[in-house]
Amino acid sequence: MATTEEWLEGARLRTLPAAVAPVLVGTGAAAQVGGSSLGRALLAAGVALALQVGVNFANDYSDGVRGTDTDRVGPLRLTASGAARPGHVRAAALASFGVGALLGLALVALTGHWWLLAVGALAIAAAWYYTGGRRPYGYLGLGEVGVFLFFGLVAVLGTTYTQADQVTWPAVSGAIGIGLLACALLMVNNIRDVPGDALVGKRTVAVRIGERRARRVYAWQLALAILAGAVCAIEAPGALLVLLLLVPAGVLAGTVLVGARGVLLRPVLAGTGLLELAYGVLLGLGLAL
Repeated sequence: MATTEEWLEGARLRTLPAAVAPVLVGTGAAAQVGGSSLGRALLAAGVALALQVGVNFANDYSDGVRGTDTDRVGPLRLTASGAARPGHVRAAALASFGVGALLGLALVALTGHWWLLAVGALAIAAAWYYTGGRRPYGYLGLGEVGVFLFFGLVAVLGTTYTQADQVTWPAVSGAIGIGLLACALLMVNNIRDVPGDALVGKRTVAVRIGERRARRVYAWQLALAILAGAVCAIEAPGALLVLLLLVPAGVLAGTVLVGARGVLLRPVLAGTGLLELAYGVLLGLGLAL
């Protein structure tokens, strides 16, 4: 039976800062037009965190039962390592999705926009079928598409809309930036796992285009994300705060471009998550100001 420490590692808490970043940007965009709400922002953050934990456990379960994580460089996987029974990991994923659904329901009830329940259902389905089901789209090289849509556009614009009842173009630009950073987080994770994924037929984008090109894509994702945030300065000059991230982004990109692999990519993975959080803080603050 898995220990509490192993369950926490399986939840991959290091990915949680990236779940909060879209809410910060979305709330900043809402504040820019005088529509921010602390209560609704906290509910949105709860939804994002619950879905992130849920997708982490869902991936652990689905990859584990497929045998994808048998030889793994990254953090502990509960299912593949045998630390926890597959059914227990699946139950943890479903419970996390359930918490996210309840918080989402409360948020929708406050706003009165009941059609958003369909968006929430799609988000949960996307989280599960990334590696779950008979034909998981993450195994087909479409993982970045799902991440960009749901952890970028939907997360940011949904946060803004549930607070301000409108979507502004700075919110869209910020959502694109957040989506690119979320994709960069997935990309560096998949670059690390290229050897194992290729062996088991997991055709991620990194596997399909090759490790060398994937490293370049990662660097471009960071650069374009910062550009997308800086563009918001046309309407909100404070958005230029994101330019403070050029140096840490350059360090991360340089580490990947010079060929770091295996365990050497672990700090890059953590750093990319923190970069996304810092992006959320700075751009959200810049928009609000």
